[in-house]
Amino acid sequence: MAIVKSVKIDGENIHIFNSAIYIFASQSGYTLELDLIVSEVTERKYKKEQNLIMEIELENGRLIDSIMHVKTLSGGLPQLNLYCDLHTIDDYGDLDMVDESSSWFPNAEEGVTLEEIRKVEMPNENISLKLNLPINQVEWLKKQNKASLNEMIEVFISEYWKRQD
Repeated sequence: MAIVKSVKIDGENIHIFNSAIYIFASQSGYTLELDLIVSEVTERKYKKEQNLIMEIELENGRLIDSIMHVKTLSGGLPQLNLYCDLHTIDDYGDLDMVDESSSWFPNAEEGVTLEEIRKVEMPNENISLKLNLPINQVEWLKKQNKASLNEMIEVFISEYWKRQD
């Protein structure tokens, strides 16, 4: 089984938590498949792209350069599922081969948790709140800049959360 050491997407190194690289055989031919468990930030950045220039380094030192297509799978951990058609598999004897009836199928999610991923890179999300406050508090809030409000709310939630445990 080949093990992915590092991955670059469009020339940029990305942090991978786990991966699986293999050949998928079907009636229509062969595809090189690369399943990557990545951070939510990385997944959001690349999942809507159609094609990505991939540089894959395997632990045995082999480099695979390819333009790969992105397919999205819902559920589970944040991941990028990439593939490209192969005209011949002669150069890929070091990779596992699977097909639809295989009893074994690579599982890149195995052994990784969302908590581990978020320790490396925590995504931020926008949220809108509708509050009913006294007018003097509303006026004060309107005078604050966005960065200060974000920091204040983050500290408040963290402290409140600690007291709940």
